[in-house]
Amino acid sequence: MARITAGVASSHIPALGVASDLNKTEEAYWAPAFAGYDWTKRWEAEQKPDVVILVYNDHASAFDMKIIPTFAIGCGESYQPADEGWGPRKVPVVEGHPDLAWHIAQSCILDEFDMTIINEMDVDHGLTVPLTMMFGKPEAWPCKVIPLAVNVVTYPPPSGNRCWALGEAIARAVASFPEDLNVQIWGTGGMSHQLQGPRAGLINAEWDNRFLDGLEGDSDALRHIPHIEYLRETGSEGIEMVMWLVMRGALGKATRTLHRHYHVPASNTAVGHIVLEPV
Repeated sequence: MARITAGVASSHIPALGVASDLNKTEEAYWAPAFAGYDWTKRWEAEQKPDVVILVYNDHASAFDMKIIPTFAIGCGESYQPADEGWGPRKVPVVEGHPDLAWHIAQSCILDEFDMTIINEMDVDHGLTVPLTMMFGKPEAWPCKVIPLAVNVVTYPPPSGNRCWALGEAIARAVASFPEDLNVQIWGTGGMSHQLQGPRAGLINAEWDNRFLDGLEGDSDALRHIPHIEYLRETGSEGIEMVMWLVMRGALGKATRTLHRHYHVPASNTAVGHIVLEPV
């Protein structure tokens, strides 16, 4: 039987990918941001997950205003790094796990989640930067990856409650898959940041850290945060944190923290990272 053994959450700031690609991770500005992932790199090497379900948002690479699915699951064999305007990142091709992905899609749809099934798409920094932060720069990613894209770009995004409930449905799906697999689920995006307008550059470290606090333990209060609070307290892009709640919902009633990292600034955003296990 497949099992979800851990949850990982991380910002997916594109500049982190650039710093890695240009070998700037030891520079004074970037070193503190990357240092917070050293523990996780060692831990992942020990854990050796077979599959990562990676919850992220697309940044107009696979989807545009012609079609914007609320929840889309990648069921393909592989996914190429996207060209986001300056050429694709020189990172490994992302290898999927079609059998588990199709099983999750079927299970969630029969569980009354209307998933969009994607068999072919390119994946942008929202997905590849977290892989870099957790695995470094290998010749091939060390596990299969199931992309799960969430719309947090165009109004209306799904509620935190709906994202948490989707995580619960994914956990039920994984538990019913007959193959013995070590599965992790990652939530990416956030933390507080705003990229435009009068509040561009907004970072709310106090709110971010309360959110990190809420991911541990047996409270489900985070699922009830309204959209307007994310917007007011964490900026227009802070809504990305609802994707962390898919991860948290999949871990069950209670969790404990294995590792936590928070750093500001990186580019014009906050870097947040946490590793959780179900208890």
